[in-house]
Amino acid sequence: ALLSLQLFTDGITNKLVACYTDEGMADAVLVRVYGRKTELFVDRETELRNFQVLRAHGCAPDLYCAFQNGLCYQFLPGIALGPDHVRDPHIFRLVAQEMARVHAIHANGSLPKPILWQKLHKYLTLVKTDLSPKVSNPSLQQDIPSLEMLEHELAWMKETLSQLGSPIVLCHNDLLCKNIIYDGTQEHVRFIDYEYTGYNYQAFDIGNHFNEFAGVKEVDYRLYPSKETQLQWLRSYLQAYKQLTQGDRGGTGVSEEELEALYVQVNKFSLASHFLWACWGLIQDKYSTIDFNFLRYAKLRFKQYFKMKPVVTALQISK
Repeated sequence: ALLSLQLFTDGITNKLVACYTDEGMADAVLVRVYGRKTELFVDRETELRNFQVLRAHGCAPDLYCAFQNGLCYQFLPGIALGPDHVRDPHIFRLVAQEMARVHAIHANGSLPKPILWQKLHKYLTLVKTDLSPKVSNPSLQQDIPSLEMLEHELAWMKETLSQLGSPIVLCHNDLLCKNIIYDGTQEHVRFIDYEYTGYNYQAFDIGNHFNEFAGVKEVDYRLYPSKETQLQWLRSYLQAYKQLTQGDRGGTGVSEEELEALYVQVNKFSLASHFLWACWGLIQDKYSTIDFNFLRYAKLRFKQYFKMKPVVTALQISK
């Protein structure tokens, strides 16, 4: 049989190739080659471990092998979502339910620390050590906050967000549209790419996903979901999450208070998502060989962070 190769060009961290003999790609396997210097911000051993945990719970494809600079795994049939799909109520309910399924995976008896703060500190350290000349370049300064300011914002976020009482669960941490595969024949979605997966605040994973409604290549924050859309999404999520974690004894009703509290947590945590990916963009700008304007992306995320900060700071969880 003739072996065909197809290169996927959507990813902005790695290079991805599908290998198959069947035209319908029924026998396809994916080979992913890690992007240059991505080991700076992705822990490959943890990624592998999380891949296996998700696989064991039916949330990930089969993993065939891992090598020094990549992975080979099963191809999931379906379409990678775009900004239109994630706001479609039929599809977003499936996404909310699948996220609840991942979040309900137990951490064998241990209570893990959220990955968020160590990640942010690590990224900020990388920005400091590798990019000081760039960040102190006056022409860039207007759009990129000073290192002192970044330190200050990180301290403020840690102080504020860690007080919100968001549960620590197994999170995907990078649910952009293209990392969600919708299989219309099975009527389900699956998440792919577990490079950033780890235990984190529940509200971060959701807030990060809502930020991704704006897209990646052409970012448009007017597409950020309205409160009405968010509440529908969050209701589907909470129903599924309570069913999975409390079983029937929870009576899986979702109260308005629970819904409102999660809405507030999610929108506050969306700030940490902007900050994280802005720092990530600065690091990628220095090392990546992928054709993408990382610096422009970083500036956009910082801009949105400062625009949204007063808005979400004003949100209160009613006691």
